[in-house]
Amino acid sequence: MVKIGREVTEFTMAAYHNDEIVDIKLSDYRGKWVVLLFYPADFTFVCPTELEDAAKIYDKFQALGAEIISVSTDTPFVHKAWHDHSDAIGNVAYPMGADPTGEVSKLFDVYIEEEGLALRGTFIIDPDGVLKTAEVHDLGIGRSAAESLRKLEAACFVREHGDQVCPANWTPGGDTLTPGLDLVGKI
Repeated sequence: MVKIGREVTEFTMAAYHNDEIVDIKLSDYRGKWVVLLFYPADFTFVCPTELEDAAKIYDKFQALGAEIISVSTDTPFVHKAWHDHSDAIGNVAYPMGADPTGEVSKLFDVYIEEEGLALRGTFIIDPDGVLKTAEVHDLGIGRSAAESLRKLEAACFVREHGDQVCPANWTPGGDTLTPGLDLVGKI
């Protein structure tokens, strides 16, 4: 199982991307940020709203040197069928990872054994392969791609400015903090 602040174990999976089925592995993205969006299943209700939400601002993730990879326990063939038949999913240009064995979902501790599905999980991995954020939702609670982007922006800032941290609701250009004893009890 992955842990915040630790390097993520290498994984491989098939993905539907650019009208092809390709094999991808985490190490393919070394040097880039990776945002994994686990979701339960294709052809469902909340899932297409989340994946379309991410697709709408995919270019902003890419501008930060990040790749989004959505992941469900469906096969890449099901991803293709969904992409071809759903207006919302037709907008997805990022790789759609296929985890039918649940191996990758288990690695990130989002696998629901008795259902063979993944919980809604968002994980941000830095260019060195280290896990920086993890958020897991119940199946009925959708996520916000804008909030995932904000967290990525904060992670990028902290990586670049190691002596500063981002307070609650920080957005680019906002005030940061430099940790030190002079701040103790004054915030």
